[in-house]
Amino acid sequence: MITEYLIGEKKYSTAESCSDLDIFISESENRFTAKVTAKTDLTLGRAVSQYHFNSYKNDLYFFNGYQSWTDTKECYIKEKEKDVYKIPKFLLSAFSFDRYGDATFYGYGKDRLHGYDVFWAKGKNQRFIFNVNGGAYLIIEFIKKFGVLNLISDSSGKSLKAGESFVLFDYYFYEDYEKGLNAFKKQYPEKPTKKILGYTSWYNYYQNINEEIILRDLSALDNRFDLFQIDDGYETFVGDWLDVDSQKFPNGLLPIVKDIKEKGFTAGIWLAPFVAEEKSKLFAEHKEYFKRNADGEFVKCGSNWSGFYALDVYKPEVKEYIRKCLTHYKDMGFDFFKLDFLFAAHLPEYEGKTRCEVASFAYTFLREVLGDSLILGCGGTLFNSANVFDYLRIGPDVSLKFDDNWYMKFIHRERPSTKITLQNTVYRSVFDKRFFGNDPDVFLLRDENISLSKNQRIAALTVDALFGSLMLTSDNIKEYDEVKKTALNTALDIFYNAKDVKYDRHGKFIEISYTLKNERKDFKYHTKKGVIYGR
Repeated sequence: MITEYLIGEKKYSTAESCSDLDIFISESENRFTAKVTAKTDLTLGRAVSQYHFNSYKNDLYFFNGYQSWTDTKECYIKEKEKDVYKIPKFLLSAFSFDRYGDATFYGYGKDRLHGYDVFWAKGKNQRFIFNVNGGAYLIIEFIKKFGVLNLISDSSGKSLKAGESFVLFDYYFYEDYEKGLNAFKKQYPEKPTKKILGYTSWYNYYQNINEEIILRDLSALDNRFDLFQIDDGYETFVGDWLDVDSQKFPNGLLPIVKDIKEKGFTAGIWLAPFVAEEKSKLFAEHKEYFKRNADGEFVKCGSNWSGFYALDVYKPEVKEYIRKCLTHYKDMGFDFFKLDFLFAAHLPEYEGKTRCEVASFAYTFLREVLGDSLILGCGGTLFNSANVFDYLRIGPDVSLKFDDNWYMKFIHRERPSTKITLQNTVYRSVFDKRFFGNDPDVFLLRDENISLSKNQRIAALTVDALFGSLMLTSDNIKEYDEVKKTALNTALDIFYNAKDVKYDRHGKFIEISYTLKNERKDFKYHTKKGVIYGR
């Protein structure tokens, strides 16, 4: 039940009467719903539903990270979450590391673990909790010292007029993991999801693409492939989507789209629709398009490119600009859109609205514009992406070193890391084909321009094949030798035909099993080394 709620900054308990609102609570055996109706105009804070919860050191706890890139896993209670505010202030100021995740609105502490919308505990003390409230995220927070599980409605900032209602809570709560998992699967049944093998230009050339590279790698693909996607680097600046770099692509993108289609592939394009970088023409000429905070400053979203800022997604002229850009590429023949940095739509606070409401508004708008085009979301919140996007990235960017450069470990939870994205791929597999098709990011088998060991590359290939609905690469596969060709063929057999895939964490290892052609396969994945044993 609700134990406390806020109106503005004032805290109330449900035992107190309140002249400002009425609370209506509905509680069945496993579902809890709480709705408030305002008696006067007001702005809500958060609400908390609190439970006592005994933890055991060998139990496993799943805390779903805030957005696509946030590190997510089943953890032991002794593990900790990275607090970006431990970074020196001059680095935070220079690089805006606190903008990628939830640090601006959630208070981290070494005494707690937290996640969003789906939580479970496996072992001696079991739980399974999932949110079905479309108006507010459910933050699941465990306070270790006191053995308290807080279920927090992220309702802060929601404004109500007198007579208006708002659902604070609507979640399912099970004290048995298997029963809760089955209820979750019933609530979100599997839907037909096409598995796609494809190419993306990012993880070899990054922004350094050109017509020659794109056409060369396109020519290398055979008829097993479904998708060829052009990533970041074709545009002059992020935000100026209609300005293709004429030095890199002297003939524009239209001839390339035609070549992709002639090979029988789906044509994909990358955009970040809700942002523009500081050096862009859009930022220089249309500052009225950009969201400002309460101090009148532009809302910076991070340090990528020349630094980038959030567009005001509720302004008609901004929506029209986004529509124009997306429609331009759809009309050109692109039918697969990788839409990135989606968190920027709901990083700013919009007066009177929750983060969840803003994200739903923004993501649904993208679907409205693109119609039946395939959409791969990236950097977005999972709950809002469900049944809106066809596919969603469910981990951070793959790094060309297993855990990227050593100093990257000290920044935000959304940093690039092959190590982290592989753990996310396993633990977020519960969402695959239910919320969307999971995108585990790329597999890379090449020997050049990479520091992953051969065993790490095979491990990533195998994990992606087992737990994802997309398998993308940035390799020029024409350069594959027989060993790499065999590895890819083996993985594709797993990708299309493996059944009954299961996993179980034991310390540093994840034990994984599956059935292939009626034969049971088992191996161990070492999460610290990134290699597999017993395959």
